[in-house]
Amino acid sequence: MRTKITTLMLMASLILSGCSAAGSDSVSEQNSSTKELLSYSNLSYDSGFDTVYVYNEFGYDHDAMEKNFEKGVSIFAHANDLFDIYNDYENISNLKTINDNAGIQPVQVEPEIIDMLKIAKYFYELSNGEFDITMGALLKVWHRYRDAGIALNEKGESAPVPSEDELKAASAYKGWDKVEIDEENNTVFITDPNVSLDVGGIAKGYAAEEIGQALEAEDIVYATVNAGRNIRTIHSKADGSDWRIGIQNPSGEGSIVVISTKGSMSVVTSGDYERFFVGTDGKSYHHIIDPSTMYPSEYYHSVTILTPDSAAADCLSTTLFTMSVADGQHVLDEYTKHTGNAAAAVWIMDPAKSQNEEGVISNDYFITWSPSLDDAIEY
Repeated sequence: MRTKITTLMLMASLILSGCSAAGSDSVSEQNSSTKELLSYSNLSYDSGFDTVYVYNEFGYDHDAMEKNFEKGVSIFAHANDLFDIYNDYENISNLKTINDNAGIQPVQVEPEIIDMLKIAKYFYELSNGEFDITMGALLKVWHRYRDAGIALNEKGESAPVPSEDELKAASAYKGWDKVEIDEENNTVFITDPNVSLDVGGIAKGYAAEEIGQALEAEDIVYATVNAGRNIRTIHSKADGSDWRIGIQNPSGEGSIVVISTKGSMSVVTSGDYERFFVGTDGKSYHHIIDPSTMYPSEYYHSVTILTPDSAAADCLSTTLFTMSVADGQHVLDEYTKHTGNAAAAVWIMDPAKSQNEEGVISNDYFITWSPSLDDAIEY
């Protein structure tokens, strides 16, 4: 069973004058000239998400803020349990249960799993197979080598890399034709015992969107959710100013780009600077695998997506990481056409890997972005 979550509460005061409280009559009727920004942090060391959940809300009612924080923690923890492919939990049929029963029997699951799988399948089709959660067998090989590699690197040693034959053998086991989703009975069945699901490219984004929608229903003043760098803003800021969200410098030194946006929005980044190991060949191997090459994609250092839905942003940031800028922009345009949701991207890469796009050089990196962000980006 998962150990009880450790909760840390941190409070920092932010004094702003003359701010109106949009969307909350009870708040706007108060005569206070100050507000406080409460930052609540939750860290679950044994979580399958293996990340920090941070919630910031701007308002007056500390008790209400704490309840909103706890609501988000509860949703995030439950999503972790449902989408975990490594651990079993009491009285829960999760992704691990589905994988364990591949080729054996259908598994009855909670509606969230069905919904998440349908979204993942949509992005598989939209991307012509670039986003593929059914290639769990291949990702499992890389996960094993990466864990061992990180441990060796920490000792100052380089690490072995999987062989081409090992990758080819694992890559053969995938495909949505092996996954049967029965919405009427809420069951999922993987028909091939060698096929497994890995939802690392959607799970945290899906959880962040669930939290965002749940808290939007509370009509809070304004807030931000950071679910392992899956940023979800909730409503517009009370003073009417923009949300300003930084994109990490791949070297790890602060933000290299800042995006400005209003209202409820998601900003999700996929990067090669986390969860990587150095092989015996001297190359770094990160966690975002290109299905066409079976190896970590080598296009970019990071891809950031800006779109209202966090689950979609998570899928798109992974998808575009394995595509050219032109092909990635085409996927964004198709997504907008199909859903009506605007979607834009920021790509950060080595200058030698630029693809004749317009962009800028900053901190020795080449940065380019979707045209719709021209007035929203600072570097």
